[in-house]
Amino acid sequence: MAASLIPPADLKTQDGLWFGKDLSTPEPIPEDAIERAVALMRAGRLHRYGEQGSGYPEPSLLEKEYAAYVGSRYCVAVSSCGAAMFIALKAVGVKAGDKVLTSTFTLAPVPGAIAHAGAQAVLVETTADYLTDLADLERKAISSGAKVLLLSHMRGHISDLQTVRTICDRHGIALIEDCAHTMGAKWDGRHTGTWGQVGCYSAQTYKHINSGEGGLLVTDDDDVAAQAILMSGCYMMYDQHLLRPPAEVFERWKYVTPNFSMRMSNLAASLLRPQIGQLADRGRRWNHVYATLARELGKAPHLTVPGRHPKEEFIASSIQFTLDFTPVQIERFLKECTLRGLYIKWFGTPAPVAFTSNYEHWRYLEQKPDLLHSKAVLNQLFDLRTPVSLTDEDCVLIGRIVATACALAAED
Repeated sequence: MAASLIPPADLKTQDGLWFGKDLSTPEPIPEDAIERAVALMRAGRLHRYGEQGSGYPEPSLLEKEYAAYVGSRYCVAVSSCGAAMFIALKAVGVKAGDKVLTSTFTLAPVPGAIAHAGAQAVLVETTADYLTDLADLERKAISSGAKVLLLSHMRGHISDLQTVRTICDRHGIALIEDCAHTMGAKWDGRHTGTWGQVGCYSAQTYKHINSGEGGLLVTDDDDVAAQAILMSGCYMMYDQHLLRPPAEVFERWKYVTPNFSMRMSNLAASLLRPQIGQLADRGRRWNHVYATLARELGKAPHLTVPGRHPKEEFIASSIQFTLDFTPVQIERFLKECTLRGLYIKWFGTPAPVAFTSNYEHWRYLEQKPDLLHSKAVLNQLFDLRTPVSLTDEDCVLIGRIVATACALAAED
């Protein structure tokens, strides 16, 4: 992590608390990944396929390794998690005008993927512990007529996937999991992304493995896999996929499936392959940071960090908390944290900021009913990145700054 920044000259605090580290700084790329990428650049073979030559391209090797990691039959490497979600929606049969159930607490690429597919998002309420409200899911599964659920495990919070699957099966709904924040995480011993028809993962810099940008789609379904391979941009080179359905499956789809040119590059895949083996260690380190921060933040007045279900084997690359504050107090809280060099994101922000937005900002959504419970939850929900480089001392300092800011804000 970068060294602490120098406090600004106009710092108005007298308590001497200063953090100033960049919470978005990732770990370095592993040396063996760098060497593999350099060798590729020297060879010039950066495209996802080759017309001639022996062996398999890097994305194909990555797919085999990641599918083995999560226990899926197929994996398709694409340009982003948003691309994976779009392809997944199309592969399960979503057409223009269809309705797709999805989580209210999520980020813009999720409704963006639904809009990209020409479908309409039907937002499902969020609970106070940041999970998709399964009672509301059941109601809207009946009332909406939707045949697909794009479930977001937002910021690594995992709903009861056994119950989700039961609801989907009862109503004939295809389940697609957005696992951008849950790579390596499990529910009741089973990897997220493997509970439904399709799972979608991210390889963005801020996620669990880092190629700058990238996505992985997993499925056990022959027809979904064949369509995903064709849509991702294989042309007619699907034989270069180590994991692929039988030839007759491609015969069903190759003349009617568009090429969307969303395939992952050789270079991105070469960076990711050595990182798969680091996921377990990174997960342990992330969860240590999470547990330490949760303990320290829990000392702050007016602040709640929701508990986690014992079946939720999460990997926390960030931490969220709720503040029982008015809008004026929230503004004061954020100001006091900023004055002490701590950048905290707020999901109730009136206008989208950087990567943070909420459903009220997505004005392109055709239907946006009153979601009073979700609105109340998001209005008091705060978000902090937790890089694995955070030390216990960093966590204690963050806790002190947040507690101080809470105490000052409570005076307003």
